Amino acid sequence: PFLAKNFASHLSPWIVTLEALEPFRTSGPVQDPKVLPYLEYQGDNHYDIELEVSIETAQGESKKVSESNFKYMYWNMVQQLAHHTVNGCNVKAGDMMASGTISGPEPHQYGSMLEIAWQGTKPVQMPDGTERKFIQDSDTVVMKGFGKKDGLRIGFGEVRAKVLPTK
Repeated sequence: PFLAKNFASHLSPWIVTLEALEPFRTSGPVQDPKVLPYLEYQGDNHYDIELEVSIETAQGESKKVSESNFKYMYWNMVQQLAHHTVNGCNVKAGDMMASGTISGPEPHQYGSMLEIAWQGTKPVQMPDGTERKFIQDSDTVVMKGFGKKDGLRIGFGEVRAKVLPTK
């Protein structure tokens, strides 16, 4: 499940600590069937973090393609860490963990182009008249994330990744 993180991964310029995210703790989805004992947890271990993804064409025209939320993750970060280490994988302070694709229940909350374009059957109409079933060469993917609650806002910055053509 972690292999997709080694291809075209990008990071925002911001580091946000778990302490800073405390105000955004929330309950997660019901896990059915019941999880194995080492994955059980108590309390609110999910985070209400709004996510936005846009595609920008080579000409600079942009289209928002997803508005999801980290709270939709089936497996919270505590469970992901436990699962990652259960077979003896060493984790050290400073190691980076990646959640994977974050999709919500509604079509505007889907997290991958496979879902967004519904396996290519529902292309995304771009402002320049072109369409996208998949990300194309010279497109830039722009991702933003932030927690917002009671007048408090914690941002994750913006990450931009341009897809370059093969040589």
